[in-house]
Amino acid sequence: MKTQVAIIGAGPSGLLLGQLLHRCGIDNVILERRSPEYVLGRIRAGVLEHGTVELLREAGVAEHMDRDGHIHDGFSIFVNGQRTRIDLKGLSGTNIMVYGQTEVTRDLMAARAAAGAPSYYEVDQVELRDIDSARPSVAFMKDGQSHVLECDYVAGCDGFHGPSRQAIPHEKIREYQRTYPFGWLGLMADTHPVEHELIYINHPRGFALCSQRSLTRSRYYLQVPLSDKVEAWSDDRFWGELKNRMTPEVAAELETGPSLEKSIAPLHSYVVEPMQYGHLFLLGDAAHIVPPTGAKGLNLAASDVYALYHLMRKAYLDKQPEALQRYSEICLRRVWKAERFTWWMTSVLHRFDHDPFSQRLQETEAAYSLGSVAARTSIAENYVGLPFETID
Repeated sequence: MKTQVAIIGAGPSGLLLGQLLHRCGIDNVILERRSPEYVLGRIRAGVLEHGTVELLREAGVAEHMDRDGHIHDGFSIFVNGQRTRIDLKGLSGTNIMVYGQTEVTRDLMAARAAAGAPSYYEVDQVELRDIDSARPSVAFMKDGQSHVLECDYVAGCDGFHGPSRQAIPHEKIREYQRTYPFGWLGLMADTHPVEHELIYINHPRGFALCSQRSLTRSRYYLQVPLSDKVEAWSDDRFWGELKNRMTPEVAAELETGPSLEKSIAPLHSYVVEPMQYGHLFLLGDAAHIVPPTGAKGLNLAASDVYALYHLMRKAYLDKQPEALQRYSEICLRRVWKAERFTWWMTSVLHRFDHDPFSQRLQETEAAYSLGSVAARTSIAENYVGLPFETID
C-alpha cells in the first residue's frame, strides 16, 4: 500500500486533516484502532473557536454545524455569587459556536465516506517505521492480515496514548507537564440548559460549569477530589450539589433529569517539544493536553491541522518541502498561549487547598481581572481563540 500522507487516528483532527488534504489533491490514508461506533461514542467538548468554525467551512463540512450549531456572544463567570458577563462579541469582535465534537466527527466521517477516501478502522499493532528517513512506513494488522503502508509523511493524530509520539526517541524530545489536584465530574442529560450561555462558577464548595450541546441537551461539571468514584455520585446527589454551587436565582431555573453519561476526568497540562521528528508530525492530544477549563483541546488540534495542511500544500503544490520544517515552531507558539490561558482559568476558578495568603491572592486576581475592561478583553480574545498563524 502506498500513499502520500499516512494519518494515524480517526478523531476530529485526523479526519479534518484528511478532508482538507483530499480536497486539494493530496492522497492520504487514515488508520484507526477503534470502530467508527466507538469513535462516535466519545463524549467530548462542544465549544468551537471562530478559527475552528472557519476551518470546518473551508473543509466543506459546515452544513450541519451552520444549521444546528448555536452562536454564543458571551459567557458568565460567578465568583462567590457575583456575576460578571464576558461580552465576547463586544470585547473581541467575534464569538464562539456551540456544536458537539461528536457531531463534528460524524460530519467529517460522512464527508470522507462520500469522497471515497480510504479509512481503515479496527487496526491493530500499529508500528511507525523509518520516520527519520525519506521513506517512512506504517505497519499494522487488519482482520488478522499484516499490511505495510508506505508514505512520504506520517501525521500522528492518535491521542496521548497512541503509538506516534512513542515512536520518537526519548532523547529527541522534551516533555512539560502539570497535574492538578482535582478532577471534573461531568453529567450529560436531555434537559434544557439552565441559561442560553455558558456559566463558570467559583464557589467555596468548588468549581462548577454549566455547558450545553444543544437547546435540549445539557452538560454540567463539578470539581471533585481525585479520590472520588463515579459510583458514589447518584443523579440526585449531583443535581443537589450543583444547585448548592449556584446562586438561588440560577438554581431556580435548573431543569434536572436522568443522566445519559457520567464520568470523572483528571485535569492535566502537557506539552512535548518539538512536535515533529523526521517525517512525523504530532497533532492534538498526541502533542499537548490542556485542562478543559478554557475549551481549548479540540480547538488546539484544529490549529495544528490548519498549520500542517497549509505547510503540506506548500510542500506538494508549491514544491517547497522545506516549509514543513516550520511546523513545530508555528504550532508551539499558539500551544503555549493556550496552555497559559487554560492554566489561568483553572487557577482562578477552582478551589485549591490554599493557605490563607494564596486564597486571598486568588480572590484578588479574580476581582481585578473581572473588574478591568482591559483584562476582560484579554479573556474574551483568548476564549474566542487567538488567530491562526498565517502560513507565508
